[in-house]
Amino acid sequence: MDLRYPIGKFKFDGPISEEQRIKRIQQIEELPLKLREAVAGLTEEQLDTPYRPDGWTVRQVVHHLADSHLNNYIRIRFALTEDKPTIMPYNQAHWAELFDARAANIDLSLALLTALHARWVMLIKSITSEDWNRTYLHPEMGTVTFDMNISLYAWHSRHHVAHITELRKRNGW
Repeated sequence: MDLRYPIGKFKFDGPISEEQRIKRIQQIEELPLKLREAVAGLTEEQLDTPYRPDGWTVRQVVHHLADSHLNNYIRIRFALTEDKPTIMPYNQAHWAELFDARAANIDLSLALLTALHARWVMLIKSITSEDWNRTYLHPEMGTVTFDMNISLYAWHSRHHVAHITELRKRNGW
């Protein structure tokens, strides 16, 4: 298994069905609980263990999820209120090296993710059939549809939880 991609690389194959959309929204909704379960009982030393050689620590992964999903929530809000906005990307690797991502208690990001995902899912579920056609421009990814966005973040949620759960399995935690 490639430790970088424990569930495989993200692939988006085009428009998704309503059933697939519902499933992906559910996966986004489940992230806070799944993440709490994945980190339950870990010691500070375990939280500061990289999930792979030269990878982020478990702590950094938790804080990265909060950073990434907060950025995405804002992107969705821009796309719902502006016509094809260009969003601002950020350097995830640099953000993960900031002091708070390396040292803060994970409970801060777990609480943030719980509240954020409640609002985000409420917002996604309110999107009208017409608004599902809205897009935003990502300077590195090109035009992003809402179907692509929720597919990416459903994958992203499962991807990073798997980094932690696979590390726990490998290390017998």
